[in-house]
Amino acid sequence: MEYGVPVSAGVIFIAAIFTNNILLSNLLGMCSFLAISKELKSSLGLGVAVIFVLTLTCAINYPIYVYLLEPNGLAHLQLVSFIVVIAASVQVVEMIVERTSPTLYAALGIFLPLITVNCAILGGALLMITRRYSYFQSVMYAFGAGIGWLLAIVAMAGIRYKLRWSHVPKSLQGPGITMILAGLMAMGFMGFAGMVSMQ
Repeated sequence: MEYGVPVSAGVIFIAAIFTNNILLSNLLGMCSFLAISKELKSSLGLGVAVIFVLTLTCAINYPIYVYLLEPNGLAHLQLVSFIVVIAASVQVVEMIVERTSPTLYAALGIFLPLITVNCAILGGALLMITRRYSYFQSVMYAFGAGIGWLLAIVAMAGIRYKLRWSHVPKSLQGPGITMILAGLMAMGFMGFAGMVSMQ
């Protein structure tokens, strides 16, 4: 089967950030989004790690699936192979963060190794195959999806920081107001829907 859709990689990139934001449109990666978005620095660090891991794993998983698994009738092994690549990439990121920024490493805590099971990473790899992107389109999609995830978590961290001085009703404090904010952010990103279209 042929890969590559009649949409430019630039459009796919912009759409992955805004109109098809992997976090706010597809709701992938919500657990780490809700848990880490309490602090701006941690959110930024995790967002950068997600960009790196998502882009790297899609760039590696694409040729594995298209040139190894699918032609040999092994497409049913895609989940196993994708998860192995994701786990290896996260290990590399974890070692780099631990050596370069021990403070950020401590702040991210268990959520850094949990990028391995962040459904946004696996979802990105599966979506590039389902949508039958070319290699370049896949890499641009993954990079855009990572930036979209970073944008969403940093925006949430900024809003939650401001909420510390707001009078939130007691019944909504904590997860309640966070879920409402996530819904409002998702609605806000829907406003970009007419900007670009992507199949």
